[in-house]
Amino acid sequence: MKLNTDKLRVVIFDWDGTLAQSDHPRVLAINHVLQKHHLPDWEKVKQLRDENLSFMDNFPNIFGADSETAYSEFCQLYLQNVKRGILSYPSADKVIKLLRGRNVKIAIMTNKDRRLLEAEMPHIFPIEYFDRVVCGHEAPRDKPCAEHALYTLKGLIDVDSISPDTVWIIGDSKLDNLCAEAINALPIRINTVVDREEQSSCHNTICFENFETLYKAID
Repeated sequence: MKLNTDKLRVVIFDWDGTLAQSDHPRVLAINHVLQKHHLPDWEKVKQLRDENLSFMDNFPNIFGADSETAYSEFCQLYLQNVKRGILSYPSADKVIKLLRGRNVKIAIMTNKDRRLLEAEMPHIFPIEYFDRVVCGHEAPRDKPCAEHALYTLKGLIDVDSISPDTVWIIGDSKLDNLCAEAINALPIRINTVVDREEQSSCHNTICFENFETLYKAID
């Protein structure tokens, strides 16, 4: 399948699991905090998550009344380790450069805490790659709600001009795909696949195994 860019104006990327391989420093930090609070490791505890909420917003579900303290502890440990542990995905840089070369605006939309994003981004991408960066709790509501995407697109394109031809939202999760559909943008899944449970809600999603296959599909 080919993706035509003749009318494309803006591409919004998710961050974790899409542009950034951040699992290693995140799991390392959360396991230290879980151990401190006498809880099982992340592989067991993550079953307590609400999958419609961000990692940050799931702390009350995991730590209860201690969630604020636990999140502060997590952030401190994550920031200590992220420089050594974060990686970009192969060919992600190539895709961004290709799109920027065609005068497409590039944005990041993530539910992540801004202080964490700003600490890790310079280790894998130049900040000038991105025309706009929006983090968690900065829009009226986070993705999958439409408000997050519309807030991210502010100043990049008029709302009346949003369509699957003009705006792509690229992410690795159902939240990204649902957010795209909520504003009539093109939902693109990368690095993961749409499973059977998601097919009914993400039926318009176009999937790519990795950035190299996405690069080759851009016409």
